[in-house]
Amino acid sequence: MFKSSRFAIILAFSLILSAMVFAYAASNTVPATSAGDGSAAITGYTVGNVKYNLNATNPQVFESVQFTLTGASAPSTVKIKLVSGGSTWYDCTLATGTWTCPTTATVLSADQLTVVAVE
Repeated sequence: MFKSSRFAIILAFSLILSAMVFAYAASNTVPATSAGDGSAAITGYTVGNVKYNLNATNPQVFESVQFTLTGASAPSTVKIKLVSGGSTWYDCTLATGTWTCPTTATVLSADQLTVVAVE
């Protein structure tokens, strides 16, 4: 029982730390031009208020992940990934300022939170 609690605390800390690291990732926005090349400052989003929701029937599975994004403009597409070596990306939807991403990832397999937001 003690090992499970200690693992859960370490996992939660790792996921929060990962979310903070990925909060500094940015997306490129370059103005549209009809010819030639262009450049603009890279803008990014800050991920905050991360909440991991467990499945009520099986608490070994994440039901969803919720968070807020702040930045210069609102993203049109947001996805997350919870397993660094995995290839599964989960779609997110926005409601009342909070992004919600339904998942089927297990708590045991989750080792990072990667957030990708596109304008």
